[in-house]
Amino acid sequence: MDTIKTALDSNSNEYQENYKASLERREELYQLRSEARQGGSEKARKLHKERGQMTVRERIHALIDPGSPFFEISELAGLHMYDGVPPGGSMVTGVGRVKGRNCMIIANDPTVKGGTLFGITCKKHVRAQTIARRYRLPCITMVQSGGAFLPDVANIFPDIGHGGTIMRNQVLMSAEGTAQIALVHGPSTAGGAYIPALCDEAVIIREQGAMFLGSPELVFAATGEVVGQEELGGAEMHCSVSGVTDHIAEDDAHALAITRNVVENLGSLPKMRWDVAQPAEPLYPMEEIYGIISHDPKLPTDNREILARLLDGSEFHEFKAMYGDTLICGFGRIKGFSIGILMNNGVLFSESASKAAHFIDLCCKRDIPILFSADINGFMVGREAEESGIAKHGAKMITAMASAKVPRISLITGGSYGAGYLAMCGRPFEPDFMFMWPNARAAIMGPDQAATTLSLVQEKIHQREGTTWPDDERETYKGQIRKIYEDFSNAYNFASHIWCDNVIDPLETRDVIAMSLDLAGRVPSEPTTFGVFRQ
Repeated sequence: MDTIKTALDSNSNEYQENYKASLERREELYQLRSEARQGGSEKARKLHKERGQMTVRERIHALIDPGSPFFEISELAGLHMYDGVPPGGSMVTGVGRVKGRNCMIIANDPTVKGGTLFGITCKKHVRAQTIARRYRLPCITMVQSGGAFLPDVANIFPDIGHGGTIMRNQVLMSAEGTAQIALVHGPSTAGGAYIPALCDEAVIIREQGAMFLGSPELVFAATGEVVGQEELGGAEMHCSVSGVTDHIAEDDAHALAITRNVVENLGSLPKMRWDVAQPAEPLYPMEEIYGIISHDPKLPTDNREILARLLDGSEFHEFKAMYGDTLICGFGRIKGFSIGILMNNGVLFSESASKAAHFIDLCCKRDIPILFSADINGFMVGREAEESGIAKHGAKMITAMASAKVPRISLITGGSYGAGYLAMCGRPFEPDFMFMWPNARAAIMGPDQAATTLSLVQEKIHQREGTTWPDDERETYKGQIRKIYEDFSNAYNFASHIWCDNVIDPLETRDVIAMSLDLAGRVPSEPTTFGVFRQ
């Protein structure tokens, strides 16, 4: 392979301004993560510990193999969405290694509103299950939930993707041989009881865990029967009388040890389908990415310099380097994994879109996963572009991207707008994972374009009605539109709604992609059948 040569001047004013802005964005990201990892209020956390229970993150880190990473998913779900609820949506989800096996861990945080489920909690749970099903990861669900947060019932109960989908997914994955394991750490009501009941194996903690379709209070209200929590749904009853649970534990630590034993007996570990080379660090410091990312969204980032700091040995075998050069295509390695890369270097023209379709075809035939690194305003517009068949060639690219059965990872490193967002494997095309850097933005168009477009529409309305539109009112209107689009396109808004899987520090990119590829490489390959390519 060829080595990417750098032309970066780390002493330039532009580099220094970029670096400073990146550090500020990193600080914001780490602050939000800190809020998410803290959990509920100090009072709730104190009460939880006084009961002799581990926190949700203590449980997770005691479960996974010592020294192994926890690949968290949807960490900032629900950010600024509910009053008094920290980022995370009352649940922690992610992939951890247990007895050498990658498992999807889905854990209620009882310090956040008693672990009750909001609409975003259901969406987060379902997203975790989607990843687990795709990669055949055993699901370990740590249950301690008060059930549905009733004021949010419209987003919890009636539709696909809500609470019922969680149960359906459990059944389907179990039928497909993807193990479902539950730990009942505390009182779990209604749906919180069905989740362990639908698992292959369930562990419950003596005089701490409990599960029932209706709580003692509900039972009294419905039937007049007076019954205590342990008698109604405690560990002794469920392990010796009802048979709903299979293993009884004395405390959190014991339950986690039992669960590790359960995982140990799940059969042979899945094999890696690819040859993975010895990892090599890039030739250039990754920290320099901070000085490369443009601090001004209106100024382009030199993405070739970014690429030089992501690839092993900064080595890259470029495809069609002189053709359609607003899209960089080629092969490299990240942490030893071979990967095909499509990285924007300007707007998409007919040539670059056609080149993308060709390159994706090569990746599919060779079973090489693809990274779509998006920093794009969209496709070229105008008469010349239309005459060149931009819609036809763009359709080829989208057809190839959508049809590809190799693993696809999307990374938004700058702006990603309009059809460019879609063509670079945006969320509607279901990439295996989608990550965003803190500076990233995505929308149907940029804030300035949206403000200009909508103000022109208003201008025509005034002309048609014979009214005037003073300049100050026009600018106020445009400012309001810009604000709406800036708030919408923000990476944290995407993370809050789980339109991306996580906002990541650029310096985490190599590790995150490598972990994604490790998961993808342990399932069999699938043949790709393309849709019709318009000629």
